[in-house]
Amino acid sequence: MGDTEATVKSKKTVFVTVGTTSFDALIRAVDTQESEGGDETLAVEYFTFSSSIADHLRAASLVISHAGSGSIFETLRHGKPLIVVVNEDLMDNHQSELAEELADRKHLYYARPQTLQRVIADMNLDSLIPYHPGDATPVAKLVSRFLGFADD
Repeated sequence: MGDTEATVKSKKTVFVTVGTTSFDALIRAVDTQESEGGDETLAVEYFTFSSSIADHLRAASLVISHAGSGSIFETLRHGKPLIVVVNEDLMDNHQSELAEELADRKHLYYARPQTLQRVIADMNLDSLIPYHPGDATPVAKLVSRFLGFADD
């Protein structure tokens, strides 16, 4: 029996990205009976590399990502709800500071692998505040002047 148009439109897509580093704890946290709903209605597809995640982000209803700044800001620019999961196995975990700050500002949800299921269960996506990037022009002009380049 094929999908009806209403079924296709109602399907949700969760895009999970781990970036360029290994993040087995996130994969284990996502690949559980709880996250699959326990009723086998979730179809899981995966790939090991994509030259651009833009198409995947556009198609996603929700993004679960590692805490890399590129993945975070690209997702927020696409206006997608985002849960950032910090990789606690990294030596210098500066990424958690960015994730915590953006979570405090209500632009995303923040989790650790062991808290991801609870965050998903408790989240209210309507409470997220859209991220609007600032205008970097004044800073760029200041740096250009400092380096001796002519003003436009």
